Amino acid sequence: MKSLVYLRMKKNANFPRMCEVYLKDIAYVTTSDPSLKKKLEHVPIYRLTKKDKNLVVIDSILIIEHLTNLYESMEIQLVGPSQTIIRVVPDKKPSSVLLVTCVWLILFIGTAMTIMNFHYDVSMQEVHQKLHYLLTGEENEFPLWIQVPYSLGLGLGTLLFFNHWFNKRFNEEPSPLEVEIFNYQQDLDNYVNHKENKLNVREPSN
Repeated sequence: MKSLVYLRMKKNANFPRMCEVYLKDIAYVTTSDPSLKKKLEHVPIYRLTKKDKNLVVIDSILIIEHLTNLYESMEIQLVGPSQTIIRVVPDKKPSSVLLVTCVWLILFIGTAMTIMNFHYDVSMQEVHQKLHYLLTGEENEFPLWIQVPYSLGLGLGTLLFFNHWFNKRFNEEPSPLEVEIFNYQQDLDNYVNHKENKLNVREPSN
């Protein structure tokens, strides 16, 4: 009687170069036989080399063919995604303080210019002046009691929008930026799966 094995491919997996990829790294395996599950999880599937570029696509059909050749008395049921996208992550290098400072300054200046141009376009200073006149009946070119809290609120609102203070999150809900990044990653994965032939789909190594 053949052993029934359920296999679910992971959508993404990150590995460094010159690394051996095992089945447990790119797929979830479950079966009624614990010893068989352990053997399957440690089956070598592919070895990343210097020739590999940034992306390697592993197709489930090739995995099933490879496993059935090793274990003939086994029936594999595939559930979930049909491919795993392996992203080759380069070795991390220590960040340069000078580079980080330059990037921070560029982002800070760009953000400041964007905010100032926006306020100029909508005549925010005139709005504050009119608001001050409506509340006090006096004209004031620089109503600081409105402008200062507004500026502080603008910074606080930005922090709450991104839901991060350095590595600390304010709550468990993802920020709109994180949702957009997730959607972009989903679209990118779908594109890679659709164009897999152009990325040279890899066959499992023996």
